[in-house]
Amino acid sequence: MNTILKNLFLMGVLLISGCASILDARTDRIGERRVEYALAGKSAPAVVFESGLGGTMDWWAKVFPEVAKETMVFAYNRPGYGESERAVTPRDGDHVVDELRALLKSRNLTPPYVLVGHSLGGLYMQLFARRHPDEVAALVLVDSTHPEQFKGAGARENWPAWARVGFGLLLSETAETELNAMDATGVAVLSLPPLEGKPVFVLSKLEPMQEKSALTIDANEKRKDIVRLHPGAKQIWVDSGHAIPLEKPEAVIQAIREALRESRFAQMPPPAVPVE
Repeated sequence: MNTILKNLFLMGVLLISGCASILDARTDRIGERRVEYALAGKSAPAVVFESGLGGTMDWWAKVFPEVAKETMVFAYNRPGYGESERAVTPRDGDHVVDELRALLKSRNLTPPYVLVGHSLGGLYMQLFARRHPDEVAALVLVDSTHPEQFKGAGARENWPAWARVGFGLLLSETAETELNAMDATGVAVLSLPPLEGKPVFVLSKLEPMQEKSALTIDANEKRKDIVRLHPGAKQIWVDSGHAIPLEKPEAVIQAIREALRESRFAQMPPPAVPVE
C-alpha cells in the first residue's frame, strides 16, 4: 500500500476513533482564548510537546506519563484542536511559536526547554529553536516536516489526485489553514541560523525506505537532509510508520531521556579547582 494512502488511512482512523488520552488534561482561559493543556512531573528542564498536523496532544499519551516520571512535561492543543478555541491570528509558524511561548510563560514554566515535535509540530519546534536558542536545552524531532517538504518532487501538485482529495477531506479547517501556511513557516526556519551547541535528536521512520516512487524517494531524502540542517544532530531510524509516538513510543521516550541527560550535563557547573 502506498505510504501516502497508509498515512491517510491512519489519520482517518484516529480522527474517527481517537487514541489514548493524556490524563489530567485541563482547560483554562489564557488571555482571550480557552486553551486545553496537560502539565505533570517535577524538575527541570521542562519537556514541551508539539503535535503534528491534524493531531491533538493525545498523540503523546504513551510518551507523556513516562517522561513525567523524570522531569516536568507539558503538552497542549493548538488553537482549533481538542477543547482549545480557534484563533483569529494566522496559522503560520511565527504565530504558533509566539502563542506557545506566551502559554508557557502563563503557566510559570521557565526556559530552557527540551522541545519535542512530531511532523508539522517538528517544523514549529525547529522555528522555536532558531528564533530563541537561549530558551532551548535540547531539540527532539520525531519524523519532522522538512522546511522545504512541499518543494521539488514533494510538491502537492505532484501528489496523485486521489491523495490530494483524500487529504483535503480528512483535514479540519484549522489543519487546512496550517497546511497552507507551511511553506511560509519553512521559509522562516531557513532564514535563521541553526541551533548550535545543544543536543538535537532526529527520529525518522524507516518503513518507506523500500518504496521507489519519486514522492517517497524525495520524502526519504528530506528525512536525511534534516540532519544537515542541524549540525551535530544524531539521527535515529525507527522501524515504524509516520506515527512514531503511537507505534514506537519507547523510541521517543529513549531519545528524550538522552536529550535530558545531555542537556543536564551541559548545564552542570565546572568542577571547582582545589586551592593548594
